[in-house]
Amino acid sequence: MKNPKQIVQQGYDKIAEKYQDWTRKVRVEEREKYTHYLLDQLPQGANVLELGCGAGKPTTQHLAARFKLTGVDISAKQIQLARKNVAGTRFILSDMSKLDFPPNNFAGVCAFYVFNHFPREELPEMLGKIVRWLQPGGLFVASFGISDEAEIFEEDWLGAPTYWSSHVPEKTRALIETAGLKIRSAELETEKEFGVAVTFLWVVAEKPGV
Repeated sequence: MKNPKQIVQQGYDKIAEKYQDWTRKVRVEEREKYTHYLLDQLPQGANVLELGCGAGKPTTQHLAARFKLTGVDISAKQIQLARKNVAGTRFILSDMSKLDFPPNNFAGVCAFYVFNHFPREELPEMLGKIVRWLQPGGLFVASFGISDEAEIFEEDWLGAPTYWSSHVPEKTRALIETAGLKIRSAELETEKEFGVAVTFLWVVAEKPGV
C-alpha cells in the first residue's frame, strides 16, 4: 500500500531545485497577496510558524526578514536548501502532524500549498494543534485543495510522483470553524499551471481572543 507522506517526502527531495525555480514563475501574485496578510497585520519580531517552508524562497525569506520564524518541511532536501537560502532561521525537518509546540506560542501560522498534500482524514487533528499553538488573536493563513478526493496519486508532477487530498471548500471551512477559528476571509484563487486552470481555497482565520 502506498504511503502518502513518504511519496510527498521523496518526491520533493527529488524535485527540490526544480520546484524552487518553478515557484518563481507560478502563482506569484497569489503567494505575495497572502504573505502580506501576515506582514501587514502582525508586529515586527512576532513568533511565526511556516508549515511546508520548502526551499525558503520566496515566502520564507519575506517572513524571516520581519518575524522570528520557524520553518517546517517533510523534505530533507528542501530543508537543506532553506537553511542555505535563509540563514539564521530555525528550520525543522518533520511531518507536521508530529510537531509539538507550547500552547499560545505563535502570533501567526501559515501553510501555503501544503494541505493539498496532507491526508484529509488527519486535518481535524492538525487544525486542533494549530489552534492550540496560536496566541489569542493570532492569524492562520493557508491554502487548501477544493476537490472531494481522499487520495489522488500522480506518477509525474514536475518529474516525481506525488499525492493529493482535499475536501470541497464548504467542508474545509466547517472544519476550520469547528477547530475554533473565526474565518476572516475564504476566497477561491485560480491560476494556470502547465496551461491548466488550478483553483485553491485560501483562508485567513483568527483565533478568538480571551
